Order: sequence, then C-alpha cells, then structure tokens
Amino acid sequence: MSLLTDDLLTRIRSRAADYDRANAFFTEDLEDLKAAGYLTALVPEEFGGAGLTLEELTREQMRLAGAAPSTALAVNMHHVWVGVAKTVHDRGDDSLDFVLTEAAAGEIFAFGVSERGNDLVLFGSTTEARPDGAGAYTFHGTKIFTSLSPAWTRMGTFGMDTVSEDAPRSVYGFITRDGGGVEIKDDWDTLGMRASQSCTTVLDGAPAAADRIARRLVPGPNADPFIFGIFANFEILLAAVYTGIAQRALDVAVQTVHKRTSLKNDGAPYAHDPDIRWRIADAAIALDGIGPQIATLASDVDNLVDHGAMWFARLSAVKVRATETAKDVVEKAIRVSGGSSYFNRSELSRLYRDVLAGLFHPSDDESAHATMANALLGPVPSPSSGD
Repeated sequence: MSLLTDDLLTRIRSRAADYDRANAFFTEDLEDLKAAGYLTALVPEEFGGAGLTLEELTREQMRLAGAAPSTALAVNMHHVWVGVAKTVHDRGDDSLDFVLTEAAAGEIFAFGVSERGNDLVLFGSTTEARPDGAGAYTFHGTKIFTSLSPAWTRMGTFGMDTVSEDAPRSVYGFITRDGGGVEIKDDWDTLGMRASQSCTTVLDGAPAAADRIARRLVPGPNADPFIFGIFANFEILLAAVYTGIAQRALDVAVQTVHKRTSLKNDGAPYAHDPDIRWRIADAAIALDGIGPQIATLASDVDNLVDHGAMWFARLSAVKVRATETAKDVVEKAIRVSGGSSYFNRSELSRLYRDVLAGLFHPSDDESAHATMANALLGPVPSPSSGD
C-alpha cells in the first residue's frame, strides 16, 4: 500500500528548490500530505488511520526524501511519535492511544527532545519538569532542532523532576501549542534541511495535563517499551530518509553521466568512462546493502521480535550506517557529475547540503560504537569497583 502517488511526489519535488532558496516552510507540501492521509500512515485502521506498518512507512519515507529531503525529515518527527504510540499499543500498552486518536483527528506532533550541549539525549535533560502535585507538569527549558515549528499542534517533550519524593525522574509528556508557555524562535537559517524550519522552542511553564504524561522514569538507559519505541522509530525512520536522499543522488548521477560528454574520448558520454563507471558502481554497491537492513529491523519491530540487549546497538548502528553511506554516495554522485553540481541551482548541491544533517542526529558515530561495545563486551568497570 502506498499513500504517495507519483503525481504527488512530482508536485512536492517541484517545490523543493524554491523552499530551500527562500528558507521557507513546506506549507503546500504539508497540505498535500495531509490531504493524502500521510500523517495518519502509522495510525492503525481501528483508530481511523491508514494502518501502514513501520516497514511500509520506511519505503514511503525513502520515496518522499528523494523528492524533498526537508519535507521528509520534518514529517519524520511526527511519524516518530505516532510510531511510538503504535509500538507500545502493539505490545499491549494503551497509555499512548491518545496520540493515535489525535493524529487521526489531524493533530501534528513535534519532537521536542534535543537540547544545546546535552549529549545524554534521552538519558537526561536540562529542562525542568515541575509537578503540580496532582499528576500534571509544567516544562521549563529550551529545545533545539524542533522540526515542523510553524505547524505543530502537539509536542512530545521531556524534562527532569528533581523535587518529588522519588526524584530524580525523567518526565515525558505532551503539550499543546495553544496551551501557553511556548515561544518559538525564528532562528532557522542553516546549511541544509532548510524547509524543515526546525526552530528553537523555549518552554516557560508549558503545561502537560496528568493524562498526557506518558512516563516518569529513572534517568539513564531504560528498557521501558516507551524508550524502545522512541529509539526504534527515530533511528529506523531517520535511516530511511537519508537512504532516500542517497538513492535520488545516485539516480541524478546516472542521468548526468549519460548526458556529459568527454572531449578526450571523442565526445563519448561519461557513462562509458571506466573510472566513472567504477565510481557509480561503488556508490550503488554501498547503497544496495542499506535498504534490506532497514527493512529487516523495521519488520522486527512490527513483528515484536526480541533482540534483547542487542536492540539498541542494532538501532544505533543502522542509523549510523545509513547516514554515513548516504553522505558518501552523494559525494560520489557529485564527483562524477562535474562542476555544475557545485552551483546552488544544482539538485545535487542541495542534496549534499541536506545529507550532511545526518551527522547531527543521535545516535552519532561515537555513541553507536559505545553502544555496540557495551552490548558485546559489557560496560567498562569503574576504577573503584575492583573488577
């Protein structure tokens, strides 16, 4: 099942360069995607959604990213929260069913987690979560890289409760745009992914009702299905987006080398040059192995496969492999396409700027290696442990 028709993707692709040039939000794309039911892709049919599996959505996101990377990345963050709700629902937990219901009703979810200078990511926060004593919280802090800034109506966020009797606790909750205590900075002026408009969001008493508090957890690594759901959907869907960018760059490169001709070789197309052919093949071989890895992990999430302690290592690894491979593929595409790809008018130039954003999403390369090492070798004992 596909929600993205070829005509829809053609329209979205036709707008991507203008959004990038103007540093403008993808308003028309979002309206088209909403009309196509794409924001309900992961909402189960019994909740009124399209009922796609995570594996099916990875394929859709690859196609969307090939048309408009910024649009795909921003919409990704909405899909992550809907995916988290579906993941816990599939495992018998209805605590996030309200996310599924609200997404089906047209609400748009932002991912308000990242903080400047915070490399703990999900394992700690500089944002305060202040309890009201009756189960509700207000959030006080600053979140960065908040995609969908002009359009979100709900935000999943978290902060630290340091005052309750069982403190500290990581508190995850959902706030509303019109609930107060939210300031969105107009500060998104970046190298790439410009249409995502992932602005800084200041939370100054943003309230989350008691029935919108998703979890209160001990800070640090946690096997709670909610945390697993965030890792699984975030890493897999990010991997899909950047793989879609790489595939588009490869397709453009193939088209380009058929058109470029070589004066040295009597006007023959560069597609006949053995060095160019090798570089195109090298990019394709690297990219060819990523899609099946994404599909397998997504299918495992869908089918409740238990990888135990290896889950987080594999999720981090597929994100890093996908984003690093995508960057290399886009670079190879530019190398074979010649100097015209250096101009801003070139699609490859935009794809190169966009693909670099993959370096900054968690898990980064260092974190992925540390996670894999801990899964295989166990943690390094502290000097005082005597082990």
